[in-house]
Amino acid sequence: MKRAILVCAAAAAFSAAALGALTVLKPGLSPFSRIEVTPVAAQDAEAAIYYRHPDGLPAYSLTPKKTPDGRDYRPVPKQADVSFDLAEDAPAVAEAPKARRLKYYRNPMGLPDTSPVPKKDSMGMDYIAVYDDEDQDDGTVKISPGKLQKTGVRSEPVERRVLNIPVRAPGTIQQDERRASIVSFRFEGFIQQVENVTTGQHVHKGQPLMRVYSPALSSAAAEYVSVLRSKAGSGITPQGIKGARQRLENLGMSEQALADIERTGEMSLSVPWLAPQDGEILERAAVNGMRAAPGDVLFRIADHQVVWALADIAERDLGLMSVGQKASVRPRAYPNLVFAGEVALIYPHLNAQTRTARVRIELPNPDGLLRPDMYADVEIATGTEVPVLTTPESAVIDSGGRQVVLLDKGDGRFEPRAVKLGRRGDGRVEIKDGLAENDRVVVTANFLIDAESNLKAALQGLDGGGKPQ
Repeated sequence: MKRAILVCAAAAAFSAAALGALTVLKPGLSPFSRIEVTPVAAQDAEAAIYYRHPDGLPAYSLTPKKTPDGRDYRPVPKQADVSFDLAEDAPAVAEAPKARRLKYYRNPMGLPDTSPVPKKDSMGMDYIAVYDDEDQDDGTVKISPGKLQKTGVRSEPVERRVLNIPVRAPGTIQQDERRASIVSFRFEGFIQQVENVTTGQHVHKGQPLMRVYSPALSSAAAEYVSVLRSKAGSGITPQGIKGARQRLENLGMSEQALADIERTGEMSLSVPWLAPQDGEILERAAVNGMRAAPGDVLFRIADHQVVWALADIAERDLGLMSVGQKASVRPRAYPNLVFAGEVALIYPHLNAQTRTARVRIELPNPDGLLRPDMYADVEIATGTEVPVLTTPESAVIDSGGRQVVLLDKGDGRFEPRAVKLGRRGDGRVEIKDGLAENDRVVVTANFLIDAESNLKAALQGLDGGGKPQ
């Protein structure tokens, strides 16, 4: 480029000299300074530094030369040459390019195939010449600055960061199995009256559900009343009183009913049957006048103050799970609400059909918004607590069998480097081996560099295959 500028400037200068005067800009002079050079002065100058076409055509020679019609090329002396370099000692004529020695020809598609002579591949594409200054012995590849700019290559340093790796999975809301109970008899009895409670209604512990009559219950209650009345003078021991009371407790009589018998000394025909816990009535099978056998389910009650979110985690993410991890649950019924909980249990069995493992997350539900069988989107935080060496995921060229990054060594030189990867998250990947902190790696257009610089052959060199001969 420099030589072209010099030659064109010299051609313009010589044309002006032929007209009788020439304005020459010398390095270090103001653009308004003028030096008049006459044709005689140009002829008396020292030896010519190059020769140009007598008609002013863009044809030049470093040695005397003739045109096809026999006319001599005109000499251009040093004083008539124009230089646009600012330095005083800038050379008047650019150095001639050095000869480049051809090494071999490589496959245009990047395959590890070379030839000592020009050749075409199976698709008719010419093999690419490789010269001495392009062939590297250290496994690096070199790309010209122009090509780097066109392809948009960008590199970033390897950094230590806390890697957040959220695992997302679909889930459902289920009731806490430990907060459910049923109401049934341990004897054969009859329901005289069911209180005003229905399915879906919330009840409190100790709230009456129904009134019950049972011959077995009445007989045990009558015995307890008799013991209480005669304990003063009949010689009944405390153990006897305790035994009579224990029989009523074994039949399921509540503490409240026992306290009423001890207070009044009487046994009513029917006794109230109370709710064993707070919660919603999921099922009511009791009706007025029905006969109930031992074990029949008359009421089913569940407390929904705490519920479970059951999420199905993919098998590949199972190794990231641990008890105690924080989780957020977003019910699809309330997309703007997020419920926070933590992993309470990882189920021991894998679903063979879906290849998923079930994870249980406990969620407080004081407002009762979460209802069993709701769908929800679950996100579990499984990131690292300490900073680890990371790089953008786009920097990794993953062939399946191995993972490689392009190490930016500056001046358009790149070195393929095999790495071992760890966890992924937030668009970054953990580097366990192969790179050091602050190493710069290519994060964009790395596949274009792969195609342009015969990266595949360089990777073979990493495997011990050596450089193509």
